[in-house]
Amino acid sequence: MTAIDARMIEDGDPLVFDVTVRDQGSETQHRVTLSRKDLLRLGGGADAQRFIDAAFRFLLDREAKESILARFDMSVVAGYFPEFEQKLPHYLAMKRHCDRE
Repeated sequence: MTAIDARMIEDGDPLVFDVTVRDQGSETQHRVTLSRKDLLRLGGGADAQRFIDAAFRFLLDREAKESILARFDMSVVAGYFPEFEQKLPHYLAMKRHCDRE
């Protein structure tokens, strides 16, 4: 099982997160920025923490954790994966569903 630990380290604009992805005894570290504008536009009302978690689950469904950039802004994800903005609401809904169980 893969664990995603996103910790907000700056609450400005952009928001800045340190994200650790762990599975099978190894981990990767990522520094991720997210503009408040993108959070409002793409987040469907989700908070920033939920957004980052959903975005990383999206990425992990498409590539190994070691392939995810060490530093990036969320706005670049759609450049690598054009379906990101269309699929993100599904990942946000999955998290909400899991939270209820």
